[in-house]
This record gives sequence, structure tokens and C-alpha cells, in this order.
Amino acid sequence: MRKLWGAVLAGCLAMSMCSGVFAEEETTEAVSEAEDREVVYTPVDAADIKVGFIFVGDENEGYTEAHWNGAQEMMESLGLSDDQVIVKWNVPEDESCYDAAVDLADQGCNIIFANSFGHEDYMIQAAEEYPDIQFCHATGYQAASSGLDNMHNYFDNIYESRYVAGVVAGMKLNEMISDGTITEDTAKIGYVGAYPYAEVISGFTSFFLGVRSVCPSATMEVRYDNSWASFDLEKELAEALIADDCVLISQHADTTGAPTACEAAGVPVVGYNVSMLEVAPDVALTSASNNWGPYYTYAVDSVIHGYAIDTDWSKGYNDDAVCITELGSSVAEGTADAVAKAEDEIRSGKLHVFDTSTFTVGGQSLEDYLKDNSDANDQFGKYVFDGYFHESDVAAGFGSAPAFAIIIDGITVAE
Repeated sequence: MRKLWGAVLAGCLAMSMCSGVFAEEETTEAVSEAEDREVVYTPVDAADIKVGFIFVGDENEGYTEAHWNGAQEMMESLGLSDDQVIVKWNVPEDESCYDAAVDLADQGCNIIFANSFGHEDYMIQAAEEYPDIQFCHATGYQAASSGLDNMHNYFDNIYESRYVAGVVAGMKLNEMISDGTITEDTAKIGYVGAYPYAEVISGFTSFFLGVRSVCPSATMEVRYDNSWASFDLEKELAEALIADDCVLISQHADTTGAPTACEAAGVPVVGYNVSMLEVAPDVALTSASNNWGPYYTYAVDSVIHGYAIDTDWSKGYNDDAVCITELGSSVAEGTADAVAKAEDEIRSGKLHVFDTSTFTVGGQSLEDYLKDNSDANDQFGKYVFDGYFHESDVAAGFGSAPAFAIIIDGITVAE
């Protein structure tokens, strides 16, 4: 799915994702907890293991940069040297992925990761041919149905950090209302979306619910550019949204296009994957971000010890798998406290992002909407119980990939 930004953006995002969030002792503790797991495969000496990565972009593209940061965290946690890790950069979503996986397997990799949705079919093909090698694919959904013990899907609960990033945005809207910059009726957010997929819809919905938790009058307009990483398209969409009276912008897209437009227009912005403070120092509030280190550490450590890897894996704040980046200087007063409160409530289970009492669909509760719409109920009904939509809830028997794909009231999607 994700594409390279282009050389023009090289070096723009060379900054930390979540400063000070991921302590080394937390990762070590997570690894040590695995000691009670059953050994089902022949262990591999940590000094001999080889790990392969297939990345759709490179370090200059935010999504892949986050994955590479996670890989380096894994290497440090498990004591792997550089020559034990082989990376295939800028691998498109075609047969090139299969070729890359086969090459990594032939080079002796014990476990191979791929990070883009369109890589999945090729990873399954390679997994069928190399049953003694573990294959792990991010954002996909077919591992369970593949019937392969060595095929796995992984994601993280990015909806949790998107919600918290929404709290940051909502606090900024409240400040703008208080100082007279806008009114309650004009608290309109613009959202630059990549594709109309569940991953994106889940993301902008969770962000919007975070906004609404502190600024109930907020509305949001979403526009898609049908690309994961197009600087020009994202910049153009942000400019169009600003021209359509959006007073704050957010994104589910991988370049700095939208923040660049916002900096020029003086419009607050919430980014994705990495901090946008370098390109939008005056208006960047924060970014929702992923930390892939916990998964890469868990999966590689599993191979070292001979443990089975979960078919689906998705973790959030409780496992330090998601976060928001550092707060910009333009955030509203009290934002840090509001963030801490939201994060604590998510960790404790007091707050469920998709709490069905906090939104409506066509004027109805989600439960009533599903009762009246059999097709939607067939698709989503199983996720709704205990008062909330169980997004990426692997413990409840669901896949790791996002599933929420309903447009709730307060959000409009431009044609």
C-alpha cells in the first residue's frame, strides 16, 4: 500500500517517534514473560538467527521509518548484530515481494516480515514453499484462513493513539472557540485520507471520537486522495479542505504534504507516524504513532526460544505499541493533563474508544442501526457487545486488522 515519498523529502522525518515513551526495561520485561510458553519448534541460538524485512518504502517515508525504528529496537533488546538482519527496501506490492521473500529465505532467514497490505498474497505464497520459516505480515487478514502454521498477521491498536491525538485536537478547538478565532458552529476539521478502507475509516473515526470527547460541537470532512504517499495530492487536499472552512487538519497518509500546507496557512495540524514539528513547527500539535518494537521483539524472541507465534497480534497502550509524539508549542493549555487522563483511562479499560454511547449512525445508536440494516449487521454485528465495538480485539477471536468501516454522524465524506 505505502509508497516512497520521493527524494525531495529525504531527511525530513529523521526524528524520534515517541520521545521517552519506550523504556528498555519495559521491553526486557515483556520478553522475560515468555518463559512460561510452550516450546513447539526447535530453538535457534540468538547468535545464529537471521531476520529478514520486506519494506514498501525506506527510512525517508514515515510508515516504513516507524517499522525500521521498531526493528532496531528489537535488535537492541535481543542483542542482534547488523549482519543478522537483512532489509529489502522499496519493495512494491507485486511479484517483487515474493522474489524478495524467496531471496531472504535462501539467505538463511529464520523469520521474515513484510509491512504493506499488498504484500500479503506473496508472503502466503512464500510461506507455503518454506514451511520451516516464519512469515509475518503487517495490516493483513488472511493468516488465519491460510491454514499455515508459519503465516502470521500483526497490527497495533493505532485507534487508541488516534483517539488521544483527537483529544489534543479537541483541546485546540476549544481554545480557538474561547479566544474568538472560531465559534462552536464553525469547529470543523478536515481529514486527508488515503483510501476508503477500514484501516482509514477506523482511524479517522477514532480520531473524531477523541475530538468530540472534549469539543462536542466539532464536525469533520474527509477527502481521499487514493494514494498512501503522495506529497502533492496530500498538500492539495489539505489546501482544499482549508478553503472549505476547515480550521484544523489531520491525516491518514504518509507524507508531510498536509502539514506543509497547514504551516503555510497557519492552520493547526495533527500528523501520522512521526512528529511533524520539523516541517510545521508553528502549527503541528502531535502525531498518532505506532511502535513496532514490541511485536518485532516478541516474534523474533519466539523463534529464538521455539515458541509459537500468534496467528494474529494487535496491542496498544498497555504494551507500549502505540503513542502520540511530542506535543508542539502551539497546543492548548491543559493538553498534557488531558492526554495523560485519556491514556490512563484507555490503559485501565475505563475508556473504550468505540463506546457506542458516544456516537450515532443516521441518528440511531449503533446497536439499533445494525438491527435495522441486515447487511451491516452481518458484517459488523459480531464486534458489538458490552457497550462497544471490539476493534482488533484478538482476545475476543477477531483478526488484528481494523474492521470498523461505518460513517458515523458528524463526519461527511466528500465525493
